[in-house]
Amino acid sequence: MSHKIVFLDRETLDANVRKPNFPHEYVEYAQTAQDQIVERLQGVDICITNKVPLREATLKQLPNLKLIAVAATGTDVIDKAYTSANGITVSNIRNYAFNTLPEHVFALLFALRRNLVNYHNSVQHGRWGYANQFCYFDYPIYDIAGSTLGIIGYGALGKEIEKRAIALGMKVLINDAIPGPNIVDVATILREADIVTLNLPLTPQTKNMISTKELASMKKSACLINTARGGIVDEAALADALRKGVIAGAGFDVLTTEPPKNGNILLDPTIPNLIITPHVAWASKEAMQVLADQLVDNIDAFVAGSPRNVVTA
Repeated sequence: MSHKIVFLDRETLDANVRKPNFPHEYVEYAQTAQDQIVERLQGVDICITNKVPLREATLKQLPNLKLIAVAATGTDVIDKAYTSANGITVSNIRNYAFNTLPEHVFALLFALRRNLVNYHNSVQHGRWGYANQFCYFDYPIYDIAGSTLGIIGYGALGKEIEKRAIALGMKVLINDAIPGPNIVDVATILREADIVTLNLPLTPQTKNMISTKELASMKKSACLINTARGGIVDEAALADALRKGVIAGAGFDVLTTEPPKNGNILLDPTIPNLIITPHVAWASKEAMQVLADQLVDNIDAFVAGSPRNVVTA
C-alpha cells in the first residue's frame, strides 16, 4: 500500500527531510493558506504541518486523513478534540531543542543583565566619543553569577536551563504544575528572582498569567524572558511596565499573533529595554535537523503500527 504524504509548510523547516521507509507519494508546499488546505489534502492520509491550523471545519472534509505529524512540540494549531473523537493520530516533536532554546534564553539573559543593546546603540550614536573618561556608565550592569533565576515551567527545557544556570553560579527557583520538594509558587518566583524565564505551554490557565499585578510584584531590577508562547504575558501590561520602569527589561521570542502582520504593541521601538526575536529560539541548524529526523521517525513508526510521540489517537 502506498501512502500519500503532504507537507503543508515546508518553508518553516530549514533542514534535510529524509524519505520515509515505506512506499509513498510525497508532495511539499513552501506555505499553505487556509483556503488551500482542503484541496491540497484531498486523498491524503498523512499530513505534516508546523503552523498551518487544522480545525474541525477543515478536518471534516478530509475523510482519508489518518496521521497529522506536527513538525513542532506545540500542537495548539490542531483541533485535538476532533482528531481524538475521529481516530486521527496526532504526533509531535519532543526534546529536540535541548541546546538551542536554553542557549537563546541565556543570550537574552546576558544581553539584558549587561545592557548590551543599550551600550551598543549608544556607541553607534557617538556617545563614547563624548565621554569624559575611557568608559561611561549610562546603563546599569549586573553580574549573572550570584543572581537568582526563576524558572516557571520545569519540563525538559526548564531542566536544561537550570543546568546552565547552576554552572554559571546562579541560584535557581523552580515552579511546575507537578508538585515536588523543590517547587515554589509563582508568587515567590516573581518576588525573589532577578530573572524570570517562562517555559510552559499556552493554555486557558496560563493565558495572561503575567499581567499588571504580577509585573508589579517583581523586583524593579528584574527581567522577564519568554521563549514559550505569546499570550502567556499580557503584552499591553508589559509595555506599560517597561515604560514606567516597573521592571528593568524583557526578552521575548514570541508574540500573541505570529507573524505580526497587523503590528503588535511590543514592536513599538520607543519601549525601553525590550528585546524581541522572531520565534527563532528553537531554530539552530543542529536542532532543526534533529527535529526533521524525529518527524520522519514518527511517520515511520505510525505506518509500522507502533505510533510514537502521540498527542491524540
